[in-house]
Amino acid sequence: MSERSELALDTEHPPSVPAKRIGDIKPALLLSEDHDLCPGCGEPLALRMMLEAIEELAMAQRTIGVVGIGCYTALTSIMDVDLVQALHGRAPSLATGAKRMRPDELVFTLQGDGDMVNEGLQEVIHTAARGESITCVLLNNGVFGETGGHMTATTVIGQRTKNTIEGRDAEYHGHPILIAEMLAQLGGAAYVARCGVYNAAEIARTKRILKKAFQTQIDGKGFSFVEILTMCPTGWFIPTQEGPDYLDNVLGAVHKLGELKAPSEETD
Repeated sequence: MSERSELALDTEHPPSVPAKRIGDIKPALLLSEDHDLCPGCGEPLALRMMLEAIEELAMAQRTIGVVGIGCYTALTSIMDVDLVQALHGRAPSLATGAKRMRPDELVFTLQGDGDMVNEGLQEVIHTAARGESITCVLLNNGVFGETGGHMTATTVIGQRTKNTIEGRDAEYHGHPILIAEMLAQLGGAAYVARCGVYNAAEIARTKRILKKAFQTQIDGKGFSFVEILTMCPTGWFIPTQEGPDYLDNVLGAVHKLGELKAPSEETD
């Protein structure tokens, strides 16, 4: 019998040794797995990966989060880190102030595409250009979810929202802004990456990318940015179970995943 066969589980009979839990079911910084967001929403998955990354970097007691305005704002009650609420779009500026006052803290923003790329585009661009030592995390689903599900600046061509029922039209609505590509061109940006939460492999990669972005900040190398594509079946007018494939095939076809800029040649 090969070594691989010996390691395979016997599914025909009950296990000879009882199963045991070898780790926590949820990260310690996640106070509850219950939330009020829509079924199939990808934002709780992104939040979980971010909190796990902070824990694994041993920064739980030295983290300040600055939260924007969006559906994800409702998740603040289940995050066991110090948080500050920003005005719509202004999180990067508020985070800049927090980092300059507390330079030894890990400071991040948590924003949606409507908050960052519509309401506060200038904020994140200038923060990156200055090379502020913070990490901006963008949850991108191409929808203003909290305010009714209308188009944002990242909505892709053909994507349906409540004010683009026939799909976004480039001639009428303009083209989507690829914010990660834009920020990667700025000299102050040290680490820029885009990932997603539509399957197990990408969820795991999302945590690795978040850890690298936070480590970039810890090492004092400059501004870091992580864009996470998240599901929004409600805003996309699709059945919940179709959300992951829609994200991969529609948003992912335009907002392509991967590292766009890193301090070293190592990529993930």
